[in-house]
Amino acid sequence: MNKSLFWIYVVLSIVGLVTAWIFNGLAVMNNQDYMNAWFGTAVDWVLSADFTVVAIAVVVFMITEARRLKMKRVWLYILLSGVTAMAFTFPLFMAMRERQLAKISSTQIAV
Repeated sequence: MNKSLFWIYVVLSIVGLVTAWIFNGLAVMNNQDYMNAWFGTAVDWVLSADFTVVAIAVVVFMITEARRLKMKRVWLYILLSGVTAMAFTFPLFMAMRERQLAKISSTQIAV
C-alpha cells in the first residue's frame, strides 16, 4: 500500500469534514439562504453546475471502481456525502480504495 497516499487522503477527508461542519454551522447560525447562495446569480449557477457535474462524475467513479475492486458499501459514501460533504467522503473513499488495492496486491503476491 502506498501509505503516504493513504494518509494524504485521510487528512484531506478530515479537513473536508471539519470545514463542512464549521461553514455549515456558520451558515445555519447566520440563517443564510442556501438556495439563493447556490443559484442567486449567473456566477452562482456556473459554480453550482460545475460542482454538480463533478459530483456526478465522482459518484460514477466511486460506483464503478468499487465494483471493479469488490469494495463493499460504496452506497454509504454516497449517502454520507449528502449529509456531510463530498470533500469528506470522496477522499475517504480514495483512502479505502488504496487499502483495497494493497489487499488485492498482497493476495496476488501470496498466490
